[in-house]
Amino acid sequence: MKFTFTDKKVNIPNRVHAYAEKKIGKLDRYFKTEPDVSVIFSVEKGRNILEVTIRSGSTVIRVAESTSDMFVSIDAAVASIERQLRKNKSRLEKRLRKEAFESAPAEEYFVPDEDEEEDTIQVVRTKRFFFNPMTVEEAILQMNLVNHSFFAFRNEDEGGAYSVVYKRNDGGYGIIVDQA
Repeated sequence: MKFTFTDKKVNIPNRVHAYAEKKIGKLDRYFKTEPDVSVIFSVEKGRNILEVTIRSGSTVIRVAESTSDMFVSIDAAVASIERQLRKNKSRLEKRLRKEAFESAPAEEYFVPDEDEEEDTIQVVRTKRFFFNPMTVEEAILQMNLVNHSFFAFRNEDEGGAYSVVYKRNDGGYGIIVDQA
């Protein structure tokens, strides 16, 4: 696993980084290729917050944990990731293609010019994303893995049409399909 550690507004000792690397490194057995792991440490109002993002191909798994101790936050994050992986392991094996665990394109950010007027709508972040062709079930699985309320993809069932699945308030799922 390739680790990137970020300390936000706090200085974390190297032993905490080493502990996180050791614990999260045990998840390596779930991935066919070497995943990129981003670990962000922060402290807010006396709570130790740990955010872990694992990218392996087009699969992204994200977990955030907040406890009174950073070591406990690390253990809780690893347990949450393992729970997600075990819960979706059979679906991942059955539904994702072989190339699903290969590296994904990196994000790019847009910084607006300072001379723009305040009255206009400002885009503060732009993500560039490759829309992978997949089925609706695969898209719902991926949406649940990243813990988002929607997920954009190219729908194999609709001949590659751009689509968005979303989680409804009633607990079900909806889909928006481009008619072009």
